[in-house]
Amino acid sequence: MSVRDIFDDDNRDIYRVRTHAAGPDGELPLTAEMLINRPSGDIFGMTMNAGMGWQPDELDRDSILLLSTLGGLRGEDGKPVALALHQGHYELDIQMKAAAETIKASKALPYAVYVSDPCDGRTQGTNGMFDSLPYRNDASMVMRRLIRSLPDARAVIGVATCDKGLPATMMALASQHDKATVLIPGGATLPARHGEDNGKVQTIGARFANGELSLRDARRAGCQACASSGGGCQFLGTAGTSQVVAEGLGLAIPHSALAPSGEPVWQEIARASARAALQLVKKGITTKDILTDKAIENAMMVHAAFGGSTNLLLHIPAIAHQAGCHLPTVEDWIRINKQVPRLVSVLPNGPVYHPTVNAFMAGGVPEVMLHLRDLGLLHEDVMTVTGNTLKENLDWWQHSERRQMFKDLLRQQEQVEPDDVIMSPQQAAARGLTSTITFPVGNIAPEGSVIKSTAIDASVINEAGIYYHKGAAKVYLSEKAAIYDIKHEKINAGDILVIIGAGPSGTGMEETYQVTSALKHLSYGKHVSLITDARFSGVSTGACIGHVGPEALAGGAIGKLRTGDIIEIRIDCKQLQGEVNFLGTGLDEKPLSREEATVVLNTRDIHPDLMPDPDLPDDTRLWAMLQAVSGGTWAGCIYDVNKINQALQQCIKKS
Repeated sequence: MSVRDIFDDDNRDIYRVRTHAAGPDGELPLTAEMLINRPSGDIFGMTMNAGMGWQPDELDRDSILLLSTLGGLRGEDGKPVALALHQGHYELDIQMKAAAETIKASKALPYAVYVSDPCDGRTQGTNGMFDSLPYRNDASMVMRRLIRSLPDARAVIGVATCDKGLPATMMALASQHDKATVLIPGGATLPARHGEDNGKVQTIGARFANGELSLRDARRAGCQACASSGGGCQFLGTAGTSQVVAEGLGLAIPHSALAPSGEPVWQEIARASARAALQLVKKGITTKDILTDKAIENAMMVHAAFGGSTNLLLHIPAIAHQAGCHLPTVEDWIRINKQVPRLVSVLPNGPVYHPTVNAFMAGGVPEVMLHLRDLGLLHEDVMTVTGNTLKENLDWWQHSERRQMFKDLLRQQEQVEPDDVIMSPQQAAARGLTSTITFPVGNIAPEGSVIKSTAIDASVINEAGIYYHKGAAKVYLSEKAAIYDIKHEKINAGDILVIIGAGPSGTGMEETYQVTSALKHLSYGKHVSLITDARFSGVSTGACIGHVGPEALAGGAIGKLRTGDIIEIRIDCKQLQGEVNFLGTGLDEKPLSREEATVVLNTRDIHPDLMPDPDLPDDTRLWAMLQAVSGGTWAGCIYDVNKINQALQQCIKKS
């Protein structure tokens, strides 16, 4: 190939080129006081704004920053000119435009900047997953730098949808203590009428390999799952959970989470959010007035009532850290999950697998909050981005036309009763819904672990609400090895899979959704348990215990397990208590007591083949070190600058 092949010498238009132009008409709205007292950056900013084509006499207005995770390039017909990494950020320009036009019509000055985000679904089973959780901190830092780069911004509006970009955006907004901030959730992808949801469709490889899906059906299912080109996945994974948590915090307007992407209501949510931001500026209400310890607790309650993703155990503390609020402890999570019943029946938890759009139509977050209010659980005196308290918002919602209209539409269009999607506590109890999360301990997880106990298959839980599994371990040093055995039919009902070295230091605390999704959708999967120091996708279900601490590469007991070890798992899904214990090797002459087994495990060496993934990027290794010093996963994988500085100072003194 020659350099001549790169250039199009037949295109003569390239030689019709300007080297000067007239420049914009008009004058900047400058005064003598502005020229003398304002920094040169303010003045030059106006110059550039005029150069971009904004009407010059409108340039001394309140600045409102729109901060989005937009990705891809859409043509005028909506078709892709360049693909996005996922649908969740592909259509956000529509919401951005709706919000910007509202701001402009209100005689304020909209700015728009973008920090795009990855897709956890696209990186499952690849080295891209090593960057998934660390990316959240990186994106949030870049967002905060961009906000500071518009020093006179009166308000910041975040527009985001999915697993890492949305938590990163909330973290960035939470840090703006003295500015008005609002979050616009990017909504949900429409489900296909006859297709699988975005969670199930990710298992077509495992189901085909196990003879449970034909090649033709796999091809069709893989094509048909997404019925709209925008929005987060149709299940209550990390994307959907983050949206409802944003509302729970009071950071998003009522009934904005999980809206069907691309529909008129979804665009109106963007316009309403822009109006809310302008009202906050007028009233002098800032983020520190909204994000308080009480708001954090409300969000945790909404999380529990929805049966949300366990990844929010990492994200809510990170948001609280940026807001300067109390970081939720394990004890706080246990207390709230014992108080709050699960009320929502959607994918992936069931018992009926409604798409999340149905939850929006049934009333969404405010409908759930009405039930929580009846239970006396909510802090109703908190301020929200509407400029009203939560109590005032809920009083409005309870008697609103909007509430009734969307419920009626759900009945008419889907033949679904709203109360079957969002239930009263009495209905939920009668349907067998249990509280969301249990934190098992034991000699394998002395610092604790996490299981979404409400999502264990009901058929393997006894009448007392106990899930019990005792069996031999199959230990894997990577998710890739485990999924290989699943696809090659080397896993059987009754097995206990253990994946080690997949915590922050090993893989950036990757998701193990390849394994958890396969177990959900394979016929024998409900009879298999999983224990790991990795984390799970928000759509994961089943007897899957993650976040095991300490992680294997930090000397944790989980890193001492071997194939053939006897493990006992006991999860009380009603009392939210659980244990996961090593009980011996199975080769012992007599059964060991739990105390004896603990001594054996603690005196063992770490697995001889345990090591970080050789492809782990240096960026992620650095993230793992910094978050470990800052409190680790139970503190939300944050960067606590004071703790990092103290650790560095101690190292300097020692050297």
